[in-house]
This record gives sequence, C-alpha cells and structure tokens, in this order.
Amino acid sequence: MRAALAAALVALAGSALAAKPTERTKQKAVAEKSRENIREKLNALKQEISRTEAQKEDVADELAESEQAISDANRSLRELSEETAATSLKVKTLEEQRAQLAATVDAQKRQLARLLKEHYVAGSEDRIKLLLSGDNPNRINRDLQLMAYVSQAKARLLASLRANLAAVEANQQQALNAKTELEEIAQEEQQQKAQLERENAKRAQLLGTLSQKLVAQRKQAGTLERDEARLARLVDNLAVLIREQQAKAAADAKKRQEQQAARVAAAKAKAEAERLAKQNAAKPGARPTVPFKPTDPIDDVEAPKTAAVEEEVPQVTLAPAAPNGAFASLKGRMVSPVAGRIAARFGAKRGGEGPSWKGMFIKAAEGAEVRAVAQGRVVHASWMRGFGNLVIIDHGNDYLSIYGNNQSMLKREGDVVKAGDTIATAGNTGGNEESGLYFELRHLGRAFDPAAWVRF
Repeated sequence: MRAALAAALVALAGSALAAKPTERTKQKAVAEKSRENIREKLNALKQEISRTEAQKEDVADELAESEQAISDANRSLRELSEETAATSLKVKTLEEQRAQLAATVDAQKRQLARLLKEHYVAGSEDRIKLLLSGDNPNRINRDLQLMAYVSQAKARLLASLRANLAAVEANQQQALNAKTELEEIAQEEQQQKAQLERENAKRAQLLGTLSQKLVAQRKQAGTLERDEARLARLVDNLAVLIREQQAKAAADAKKRQEQQAARVAAAKAKAEAERLAKQNAAKPGARPTVPFKPTDPIDDVEAPKTAAVEEEVPQVTLAPAAPNGAFASLKGRMVSPVAGRIAARFGAKRGGEGPSWKGMFIKAAEGAEVRAVAQGRVVHASWMRGFGNLVIIDHGNDYLSIYGNNQSMLKREGDVVKAGDTIATAGNTGGNEESGLYFELRHLGRAFDPAAWVRF
C-alpha cells in the first residue's frame, strides 16, 4: 500500500514538473500571440484575392498545403538549430560561472574558518571584560579597535558568503532550466524532422502524378496573366495596409513623445516644489508646507502601470523598418539575392508567346540561401498560386522586393531584416519546372528592371 502511494505521489510530482512551462515556452507563446493581429489582416487580404478565382481550378493548388508545410518545418528546424546553439552557449557560460562561484565560496569558507579559529585561540573576552581589566588604556583602546575591525570583517565575509551561496543556487536553477529547454528543443527537432519527411514524401508523390499537367498549365498564357494579376492585387492591398500601419506607428510615436514630455514636466515640477519646501522650512518661523502632489493630468502619467498594462502583448506591425531614401541610395550596389545563373530577364517574353517577365528567374540549386537585397520588413511570407512560397519585403518609400518559388520561407510577416540576411531557400514550389528564385523589384506597385539596381 505504501509503495503504491509513494509511486502515485512520484508520478503526480513528475507530471506536475513536466506540465510546468519553461521560460522558452512562455516566450514562444507571447511571440505567437503578438503575430495574431497581423496574421488575421493578411489572411483577409489573401481570401479577398482568391475569392475572385474560387471557381477556377489550378493544378498547383494541390501542392499548396504540402509545400507550405515543408517550408514551415524547414523554418522551424533552422530556428531550433539557432536556439540549440544559443542555449548550449548559455549552459556552458553558467557552468563556468558555477565553477568560479564554487571556488569563491570555498575560499570564503576557509577564510571564515581561519577567523573563527583565531578568535577562539585569542580567547572569548568581550568588550566589557576588556574595559574592566585594568590594563593600559592605550592597549585597551587598540584591542577594542582591533575587535571592531575583526567583527566588521566577519560580518562582511558572512554577507558575501550568503550572497555567493544564493548566487550558486540561482545558477543551478538557471542551468537546470537551460538543460530542460535543450531537451525540449531536441524533442521538437525530432517532431519537425518527422513532419518534414512525411511532407517531402507527400509532395514527391503528388509531383509524380501532376508533373505533366503542371508543365502544360504553366505554359498557358492565360495562367501566367492570372498569376501576374493576382500578385499585382496582393501588392496593391499590401500597400494600403502598410500605409495604415505606418500612420498608426507615427501616431503611437507621437503619443509616446507627449507622455515622455509630461513625465519630464512632472518630475521638474515635483523637484521644484521639494526645493521650495526645503527652502521655506529653513527660514525662521516658517509655516510647514503641504507636500507636493501632482495634479490630475500629471498624476495619470506618474501613476504606476496596472497589471493589465504590464501584461499587454506587443503587436507585430507592417510599418516600414527602413529610413526614407535608404533603398534608392543603394541603386547599382545591391548584391544578387541568390547564387545562380539568370535564366529569364525582365521584359523578355515568357515561352515565346506569353506575357513579358516582370522580374528575373535565377536558376539555383534547391536549398540555396536566398538573401534580402536591402534592409526592410517582411510584409508577406506565404504560399501563393503561381509563385509558390512567396516572400515580400517592404523597403520604405513604396519600394518592394519579391522572392518567389522558394523551397522554404525562413522569416515571418513583421520580421525586420538587414541586407544580406537569409530569408528563404531556393526551390521550385508553385508548379515551377526548375529549381531557382523568381525575383522582382516594384515601386508604387509597378515592376521595374532589377538589372540596373542589383549586381547579378
């Protein structure tokens, strides 16, 4: 009976420990929640675009779910790999700190033991006995000062020892949490690898049955025109949303400046009132002054934040992350987004009879890294008919760069990127015959030739 009860308690404790979320899990939940707002808006845009073609069948659509899942799995694996490296470094640092703390604690314990031993050998006479001993007053004074120094040294040593022991305990807890997070990451990696294998097999099977239909459909002029029109609508709708978010960001910045100015004014008024109060109190026969209390508008600013405000989740936005004029200043100096060979140039006819290319197609090995050509913010990262896994970056001043047919998208909507950051990997999603990258540049919604801007 006792054994069964003990086993049940151990199992209960184990399940409670397993159920306790790590700091990493909490941070991921907050990050996911912060993206909900922008994700809902972008989904609404995509639904509006697809609604006009709901009755039209596209063979590539059968690949959409699988290609999106492959992208998500690859992005997760890359993020987990980065997390593993960062957490492993954290564990190593904590272990080094623990070794240093342990050495310090051992040294302090030895020092304290030596002090206690010396105190015992010298005798345990207290100050009263020393004063009543009738000894030389100068010697008594010297001994009293020495006793005071020793007592202060012991007090400081004990305080430092307690602090270091507490630091050792905190270090052990942090190391335990970090190792738990490593185990959590390893488990997630196994799940994502299994998911990736399943989706790769599923896509390969679909391609085996759809390849001829995909090739035929991609050569149809009507299909290509609908793809271009769909992308144009997406760009136009994104431009509206970006401007709305930019206006909101400007309004929020102005509000923060006003609040900061109010806080500064309140602090100055309070300091001046306290100075006058002290000045009046120093005068002979001065009447006591009433302590300074800020009035309503200042008091509101100075009031401590409520729990609701502290727990508010920051919202991801699509407001531009690049300064005005930054993109235009890079004309002719931007580096090619992927290493490969240009197979189609801007303005050339597609298939000899189809519409003109609005961008460039660069042949590249599957999985080759695709990099942002300039600083900006990701405003779209999702599968789109005709372009597969599609990433769009806003560079400010109505400039966009577009990266299509990716195998995987490694950034999410709202992410800020720098020039040269890896944002995707090349592939042949969306029904493309060859592996590579479809690349466009647009200004005010209109595509223009990237050759004058990017060094391919």
